[in-house]
Amino acid sequence: MLHELSSRSRFFFSLTEKDNLVIDAHCHSSSILVRTDAARAFRLMADGERQGRWALGSWRRRQVADTTFVGESVFSGLPTWVRLHVDPARLAVDYDVAATESGLRFRNAARVLDGSALGHPPGTALVTLFTWRLADQSDDAWAQICSTHETEMFLIRALLESGRDGGEGDEDRTPS
Repeated sequence: MLHELSSRSRFFFSLTEKDNLVIDAHCHSSSILVRTDAARAFRLMADGERQGRWALGSWRRRQVADTTFVGESVFSGLPTWVRLHVDPARLAVDYDVAATESGLRFRNAARVLDGSALGHPPGTALVTLFTWRLADQSDDAWAQICSTHETEMFLIRALLESGRDGGEGDEDRTPS
């Protein structure tokens, strides 16, 4: 039997406790297994300019400060600012995001895991994106970011597995 978690959201439901499964109305995660090593996957996730190859909300990024970038939303055509907080030891990245540089605040995170740590074949990695719902975020905006992250997983995998991620030996295949 399904029960609504929130009267304001028609998208998020929870199964009864007996079924022991809950879909979170406040945090969304998207993951994909890729046939590349975790170090290469992490370099893509931690490189602000190369993220412009897969981040639909901040396409065609350019660097404006040491850890700050600006790109263009494919949805609105408006600028999207991103500041990265990179933790190489944990293969983790936190992303501050906003429509303006002064509005930057924590919004998303990425984590890369070595696939073999989870029983997958050596030379694979699990890439995960997380986002948290803002208190004033509309159902439509929340559904858009969640489905966008799902799509971005497939872009990330395609870039990494095809060698078009901007890593070593990919200098001649930069998208225009």
